[in-house]
Amino acid sequence: MKQGSDPDSSGPLKGIRVLELGSLIAGPFCAKTLGDFGAEVIKIEPPGEGDALRKWRRMRNGTSLWWHVQSRNKKSVTCDLRRPEGQEIVRRLARRSHIVIENFRPGALEKWNLGWDALSRDNPKLILVRISGYGQTGPYRERPGFAAIAEAVGGMRYITGFPDRPPTRPNLSIGDTIAAFHGVMGALLALHHINNGGKGQVVDVALYESVFNCTESLLPEFDADGTIRERSGTALPGIAPSNLYPCRDGSFVLIAGNADSLYQRLMSAIGRADLRDDPALARNDGRAAQMERIDAAISQWTSSKTLQEVLAAMEEAEVPAGRIYTAADIAADPHYAARRMIETITANDGEPLKVPGVVPKLSATPGAIRSQAPKLGEHTDEVLREIGYNEADIAKLRQAKIL
Repeated sequence: MKQGSDPDSSGPLKGIRVLELGSLIAGPFCAKTLGDFGAEVIKIEPPGEGDALRKWRRMRNGTSLWWHVQSRNKKSVTCDLRRPEGQEIVRRLARRSHIVIENFRPGALEKWNLGWDALSRDNPKLILVRISGYGQTGPYRERPGFAAIAEAVGGMRYITGFPDRPPTRPNLSIGDTIAAFHGVMGALLALHHINNGGKGQVVDVALYESVFNCTESLLPEFDADGTIRERSGTALPGIAPSNLYPCRDGSFVLIAGNADSLYQRLMSAIGRADLRDDPALARNDGRAAQMERIDAAISQWTSSKTLQEVLAAMEEAEVPAGRIYTAADIAADPHYAARRMIETITANDGEPLKVPGVVPKLSATPGAIRSQAPKLGEHTDEVLREIGYNEADIAKLRQAKIL
């Protein structure tokens, strides 16, 4: 942060209301990101059990630890979208919202009388972010699509892993997260359009397209000469040197010396002037043709050093390098702490919990964790009163099990 600045901790999206109709990961992550930067996020959950994410992975005091990250800065309202009375609640909320986010299968909102035509009729400046497996159009639109499938269809899974083994996956729902970020981007672009005098619109985000958007030169390489990029383990073929190398103490180190100047400094640091001064290796295309030779030289050097010795030498040579972090490494790392990437909150079970901080870092209007993840239906009465329901109305809706 610049010295003398006066940051506004309410965030740059203060005054923006987001209505979240989704569940699990992609839609809620999109809304969470907007909430981190000041948007008011009202999360609609089905009565009874709520969002299934409340029970995913490891639990503490009956609630998923993941929930405390995914649902911070949100208000929880219970509402049965299958019932006309619940649909009316959503329509009232949508009239007062800037952005609606949903990640149901295409057609679900229309079945509940909550499609684009219905919602935008009363709010022409509304932005509807729709996140689905295959998008709102096309022959696959009605197929169910989770992140695992999107990562496969989008091209990521085939190239992930080692060449002598089946395609593998990262131990994360990365396809959902990538799609969520595309949803955030689309929502902000649409907000900018409205601020320039335009109308609301639909932001159509497909999980597989979001993954495909990150596959770099995968398609052009195939189109140009039929090359199909294959799994390559820890290496990055065509970009050299960049790999994982063994150390004397049994650990591994990542070294990325693939820029021309970095390569020169790396070879000097490991005492290989012959490789540094070889004209054939001066540029990346030449090095890519001799990756095995270069990697063998680096591995020979790292194998004679401890991890700390390698990292110290690389830091002195100004060559990017790093060890493989576990969650324990992250929790203890001083750089994470210095940049507030680890925040300690009091969760809604009353116990402290370390959670990821807010990114990106804005100097004047930074994001913040302003409220803990809500209990199921914690804000139902409060929100319904704001949109015109009185206590008798709320009591009737609750008795009818709409809430």
